[in-house]
Amino acid sequence: MTLLITGGTGFVMSVVAREWLERHPERRAVILDRAGLDATAAAYFEPVRERLSLIQGDVRDSSNWSAELDRHEITEVVHGATVTPISRGSAEEARVQPEALMPAKIVEVNLMGTVQLLEWARQSKQVRRFVYVSSGSVYRHHGPDWSREALPEDGYVAPLTLYGISKFAAEMVVNRYADLFGLSAASVRLSSIYGPMDRATESRHFRHVPNRVAQMALDGVVIRPNNLEPIGDYLHSVDAARAILALAQAPQLRYRHYNVASGVAVSIGEIIGWASEKVPGVRYEVSTADTANVVQDPNLNGGMWGAYDIARLERDTDWRPRPVREAFHDYMDWLALNR
Repeated sequence: MTLLITGGTGFVMSVVAREWLERHPERRAVILDRAGLDATAAAYFEPVRERLSLIQGDVRDSSNWSAELDRHEITEVVHGATVTPISRGSAEEARVQPEALMPAKIVEVNLMGTVQLLEWARQSKQVRRFVYVSSGSVYRHHGPDWSREALPEDGYVAPLTLYGISKFAAEMVVNRYADLFGLSAASVRLSSIYGPMDRATESRHFRHVPNRVAQMALDGVVIRPNNLEPIGDYLHSVDAARAILALAQAPQLRYRHYNVASGVAVSIGEIIGWASEKVPGVRYEVSTADTANVVQDPNLNGGMWGAYDIARLERDTDWRPRPVREAFHDYMDWLALNR
């Protein structure tokens, strides 16, 4: 059995590839990615490299990779190749709208790249499961009326950005291909992911709050949030990878869309407190938006910004997220050894 991972040299998808290979010593993985292995990825994959094949190609152009994929006996597909234009993070980054720099590319890669891969998958006789990696960006800013109630997959979809629009459009295309061609397929909507392999790449250059806080705490940098109250549902990349693989291998899927998240919303203040447990003496100062190095809007506390309901994922698989504090401490330990 062989797993195909598109975008597998990047952040979460590289963790998916390594988790698959470590979990199944007898199996192989194929990565399709426009980028090759940078030094970080090469080191990360070194323990499993002999069972990993890399095909360099643009997901939008199947003429460069479809014949090569046919030579592998691919049984599961995790499609994560994407362009992720996000501008939040620091005061300087918040002033930028990266969507305006490459609007056509966002839609072409995220939507039409998905179409090209589906065209290949529907003609394959071996593919038994297609998992599309979507995003919480498909949701609107406001969720259930009850305060802090977790956000379910149905009823709150209203993307505002080109990224979210393109991801939701791709979800719908995946659903239609599944109906037309009898393909077992589902989309996973990731919350805010951080963890090992989170680094700047050509298609993604953004670090969520746990990443920023952990890095600054270990570097002895003063953490300057614009507010301690903003929240997020943050999930460790290894937990995210394990959830995706659980769905890729589940005997049966009862839904087309699954949230992949911790299921809990935590604040910037809580994360800083956890960092201080690992690095005593961590310093922080609540700063103005112009001087802050961690920027989030305290008014964004519902919908895509709050906790995600993960009941579907828990019903259809045996996956469960680690406690958020435990996962964050694990990431700090990993950073201390590997960065």
